[in-house]
Amino acid sequence: MTEPQNAFLDMFEDANQAANYADGPMRFVPGFSAMHQMANILIQESAPQDAHVLIHGAGGGLELEAFAQANAGWTFTGIDPAKPMLEAARQRLGDLMDRVTLHHGYIDTSSAGPFDAATSLLTLHFLDPAERQRTVSEIVRRLKPGAPFVVVHTSFPQASEHRSAWLTRYRDYAISSGVDPDDAENARKAVSENLELLDPETDENILRAAGLKHITLFYAAFTWRGWFGFAP
Repeated sequence: MTEPQNAFLDMFEDANQAANYADGPMRFVPGFSAMHQMANILIQESAPQDAHVLIHGAGGGLELEAFAQANAGWTFTGIDPAKPMLEAARQRLGDLMDRVTLHHGYIDTSSAGPFDAATSLLTLHFLDPAERQRTVSEIVRRLKPGAPFVVVHTSFPQASEHRSAWLTRYRDYAISSGVDPDDAENARKAVSENLELLDPETDENILRAAGLKHITLFYAAFTWRGWFGFAP
């Protein structure tokens, strides 16, 4: 596949940025830790105690850490295209790496599974609509029948009269969480200028077109949305 290229992704190839990545999501994503808890519960509902879980966009290791600590019997395959982010995940996970296999690359070259569950958290918004559709389809294809798939990414109304207001709220939430105002404004500009964002209806249609069944919205927080569904 053609690697997605935009200036926003450069930070993931920077070792210093990757090492400090863990500080970001907490400040930019409302209810970040609770989102991990909810995703964990949704997977636990139908996955076995010895589940093998695919983590799409595993760099940094935050969700790997949360899921591994909560589920002693689970094993994981994590994929990410940024080597510094994978190294940050290794450093964060420590002894938990005994249950984790990290793959440098994209979904195309990852294990074919089949997996008992999958997640893609804070990742799909980096892909344009066609690549997003293809990536979700490849993830679903690697799941066992009926296996859950949990996704969370930037998704909010894109009509001109709404888009600017939501991006401003994204910035202001970060400032209220302790981010330097200039850094928060730069993040707002980077998101606005470099990501091909979609509205929630379009994002849900992508999941449906990839074959996911019984799709349900479980998380909505300012500019973020999360869904779960099941492989056919």
